[in-house]
Amino acid sequence: PKAETPEKINPGISEEIIAELSKEINNMLSFAIFNGITVNTEVNSLIQNSNVDDLINAHNLLCKNIAPATPKSIQFTKKLNQESDGKSIFGKLPLLRNLILLAVFFLIAYVVTGMSKEVNNDSLDKGMMDNNGISLLLNIAYLSSVAGLGVLFFLLKEVSISLKKGSLIPENSIGYLSQIILGVIAGLIMSEIISFYAKDPTQINLFNKSILALIGGFSSDAIFSILQGIIDKIKAIFISPNTIK
Repeated sequence: PKAETPEKINPGISEEIIAELSKEINNMLSFAIFNGITVNTEVNSLIQNSNVDDLINAHNLLCKNIAPATPKSIQFTKKLNQESDGKSIFGKLPLLRNLILLAVFFLIAYVVTGMSKEVNNDSLDKGMMDNNGISLLLNIAYLSSVAGLGVLFFLLKEVSISLKKGSLIPENSIGYLSQIILGVIAGLIMSEIISFYAKDPTQINLFNKSILALIGGFSSDAIFSILQGIIDKIKAIFISPNTIK
């Protein structure tokens, strides 16, 4: 008897992908029309042909038209609006609610630690090297709260801009959490390590260290880039470009 021949597999794009492509095109068109975004008129003829190549070209054109929004961010925003009818903005967007709660937490921590007698110009001038005990803990908590306020100030503004532009995606929640941690670390680096190398230690006071912590939290990405640049230069000294891998 003849062996059964395996079923022939048809190469190419599946019907599911084509359907998803059409869905994203419709979502982007709806988003562009609702927000008054100018759409390339070539899209109309490309969609009518329903050819896969034409659909891909239409998809590419619309992605350029709606940028910085993306099909993913549009779908995410649409899903939030459909599942959260009647809810407030905090109920619709837990990310925004969590960021505001964290901002309130850092603000309370800033006020409480700032009211302590252990947090003053002299204790901050000592820094981590010469301070100890409760005084050290409260001073670190004070500077961390200032850095936290800095990074939350930046993130809340970023979320507001993302909401207006329709570019918010679910992964932002994970990215923002890591950025808050990096911001607090950057604030401590700026206020404790960088100020440690100042020429005149008497000029390092409550105001200066608070500003350094605030800047460190607000610009944690810049601090990371600076440190990464320093590391790359050090590696370049010891690693020859002709080193065999």
